[in-house]
Amino acid sequence: AARMAAPTMEERKACWGARDEFWQCLDSHAEDAAQCEKLRRAFEARCPQQWVKHFDKRRDFLKYKRKLETEGYIPPEAAGKS
Repeated sequence: AARMAAPTMEERKACWGARDEFWQCLDSHAEDAAQCEKLRRAFEARCPQQWVKHFDKRRDFLKYKRKLETEGYIPPEAAGKS
């Protein structure tokens, strides 16, 4: 599926739906990707590869942000001192 054409609205919806299902699976399995292998494959099959990369990065960013919100930011130099 090496089409360079922009995905149609239907294809975008299928991609986003697959992404959301995969992410929900990760959320409910504490990020255990092995539990979500099937959904991961569906996500990769339904989304352009560029998007998969983008969404993976975005998820990492969102996880990081959530961690900061729940645990607060600890500057590296303060982490060593208690």
